[in-house]
Amino acid sequence: MEKNHNNILPIGVFDSGIGGLSVLKQLVRFLPQENYIYLGDTARVPYGNKSPEIVRQYAAECTDFLVSKQVKLVIAACNTVSSVALDVVSNHAGNIPVISMIEPASSAALRESSNARIGIIGTRATISSKAYENEITKLSGNKNLKVFSKPCPLFVPIVEEGMMKHPSTKLIAIDYLRDMIDAHVDTLVLGCTHYPLLSQLLQEIMPEVTLIDSGEHASVTALRILAEARQLQEQRKEFIEKPNVKFYVTDLPVNFAEQANMFLGFESEKPELISL
Repeated sequence: MEKNHNNILPIGVFDSGIGGLSVLKQLVRFLPQENYIYLGDTARVPYGNKSPEIVRQYAAECTDFLVSKQVKLVIAACNTVSSVALDVVSNHAGNIPVISMIEPASSAALRESSNARIGIIGTRATISSKAYENEITKLSGNKNLKVFSKPCPLFVPIVEEGMMKHPSTKLIAIDYLRDMIDAHVDTLVLGCTHYPLLSQLLQEIMPEVTLIDSGEHASVTALRILAEARQLQEQRKEFIEKPNVKFYVTDLPVNFAEQANMFLGFESEKPELISL
């Protein structure tokens, strides 16, 4: 592979808070040799209950920050941003490629589904935007396709409180998923970056259903884009043993380290506090 000076530039990832760390985990899994910058806009989380205009403003500011760090790829690891502000991210990124949560997961759901009955769960903002529903319908072309959407607002606080295995969580999940079960969906899109931490529970409730992790499929897309552009970082043993990630946050929550480790599965470096 020919040398490219952009190889060593970092991949930029941003989210309204810590949920995007589940996407970063998948990126490190597929691209362990890369350098990463993670920006969590923790001072203004959550984005899901804010107006589209405000989300677009925040998305622009987060993108500008990553661009200032000379990233080679921008990943909007936030379903709300991906739903209502992807054009803003792309405009502010300029020539830098942008990956959202929506398109890779939608494509994967269509590939995996055999009965053309696909479920989507997410925050109220993501579900009400119909971003996944519209993308899946656009990509499909199948007139028999049925898409079923359900907001699951309690899942985010449940995950952030580390209550994934609490008995009440299973009862809540069963209640949320009842419509999906009745609709006989065979594929379920996890339309929020917090939801992969509930995968084990969701699979117990719906054992025959294929779960689609948006972060996983965004990471595969990142691998393809960088490979085609000849911008993959050369493998370095120390990066595989310890991911090379620089963390930035707009506020430092008291339990950031605990939550970050829960999402990542490895110990994170102390984040740098910034203002946007």
